[in-house]
Amino acid sequence: MTTSNEPISRDLYPLAGRTVVVTGVSRRAGIGHAIAARAAAFGANLVCQHFSPHDAEQAWGADSIEDVMTSVRDHLHPGGRLVDIEADFTDPAAPTTVIATAIEEFGRIDGLVCNQAASGSDGTLDAISSEYLDRHWAVNARASMLLAQAFARQADGGSIVFMTSGQGEGPMPDEVAYATSKAALAGITPTLAAGLADRRIRVNTVNPGPIPTGWMSRDLESALLERSPFGRLAEPDDPARLITWLLTDEASWITGQVISSEGGFRRHS
Repeated sequence: MTTSNEPISRDLYPLAGRTVVVTGVSRRAGIGHAIAARAAAFGANLVCQHFSPHDAEQAWGADSIEDVMTSVRDHLHPGGRLVDIEADFTDPAAPTTVIATAIEEFGRIDGLVCNQAASGSDGTLDAISSEYLDRHWAVNARASMLLAQAFARQADGGSIVFMTSGQGEGPMPDEVAYATSKAALAGITPTLAAGLADRRIRVNTVNPGPIPTGWMSRDLESALLERSPFGRLAEPDDPARLITWLLTDEASWITGQVISSEGGFRRHS
């Protein structure tokens, strides 16, 4: 608590000495990479989860995990360390393994960003199947819940950040399975925040808005650009700045919130 008589200053390395787990760090063009790089620059030790076989199935293709991790390491504060782990979150045991790795390597865990997401295998209500629904639920929602559970069992205070999407701001009729799983995360945020408050663990969720990380067509990029009041499309570092701030003590009074980082994006012209 700061009184009017106390000096106000900012720590250049607000995550120094802390350990942060970031999932979905598999491409240099992705949001996960931007989050991990910022957390590293803030002084954190990092555990980065990735699963490149998922990217290899998508139109954008897989990146070199070695190059991704080298890029994040280039941002580490002196003394900071990074450990990476491949984990398939369709396996219900994988979230516990990721958190256990963080504890084994660093002895503690202070922050968790659940950035992983399943892509593809989706469609309209007529097109989806039980397999599509189950896959998105397992990777997007179930894994986030199990990661949060494992984190809470090991942490003494800290911050959890989930990732939702724009389903709360407007319809996503062609991504029913994805929107369902992401809506679950936004919906459960206040409940988890209340349940973990007595352990001094904060829980917030961020909607990063539409970001061209390789999945957008040129026509879609042009259409979205017309709806951006700042005259540019979002970049991965735009939501990463907010997400990384939520991991710091500056956000110590923020919990139970679903926050959009959309730059004033207009869904209706």
